Amino acid sequence: MQFKQIPAFNDNYLWVIIQNQEAWVVDPGDANPIIQFFEKDHIALKGILITHHHMDHIGGVSQLLEWAKKSNQQSVTSVGPLHPAITFLDRVIEDQDDVELFPEVIAKVLAVPGHTLSHVAYYLPHSKSMSTPRLYCGDTLFATGCGRLFEGSANDMYQSLQKFAQLPEATLVCCAHEYTLSNIKFALTIEQNNTDLIEWSKQANELRNTNTPTVPTTIGLEKKVNPFMRCDLPSMMNFARQVTPAKLNTSSEVLAVIRKMKDSF
Repeated sequence: MQFKQIPAFNDNYLWVIIQNQEAWVVDPGDANPIIQFFEKDHIALKGILITHHHMDHIGGVSQLLEWAKKSNQQSVTSVGPLHPAITFLDRVIEDQDDVELFPEVIAKVLAVPGHTLSHVAYYLPHSKSMSTPRLYCGDTLFATGCGRLFEGSANDMYQSLQKFAQLPEATLVCCAHEYTLSNIKFALTIEQNNTDLIEWSKQANELRNTNTPTVPTTIGLEKKVNPFMRCDLPSMMNFARQVTPAKLNTSSEVLAVIRKMKDSF
């Protein structure tokens, strides 16, 4: 198994999962860098995994499928959630479905509404072929942040992030954007004394200074530094109560407060 992280646009990452010169692509918003990589390394497109319908995640699909067809490759399987903007699917998937990428390599589908209502993530657990589990989470979870609530509620996002929190801490968080430094700056306004966050800030800045990606991170790290993964802590409830006159009783209400703050940060 090989895993490739391809930059696109200003801050997107396109993810490629490869075995025996065949590959699945996650959220190909731009086909060109993927095609260049495939042609250079003689890789065939086996399938496409879609997390949600935004154009920076699906905009390159048609071109990629056309390229595969012209290259006389095998049939390509497109998988994703039900949404009217996603018109090219061979298979519509739902929560807890399995997608066989390769023999003995099974992706588990997780429904994770919040950023959009039909958003899904793909989890590859530890197996003979997978020494480290991986989570392809689209725009639900970012390094030290989470996606904007374009369609879902704060409670939707909270429940989705709680699903991620139950995964093994070594799980690699393969998110779709390089938003980390901005997310860290915001997180430090909430937990300025969080020593794990302070250390992560140093590491992340060093990585970006050399143009190195800060992702993937891990679930274990996100639980230490990501305010949206920490909304159930009493300290987070206390902070949220200090910045809003509203009466707060639940962790999802805490998330709503800090997500609104992040929207205008």
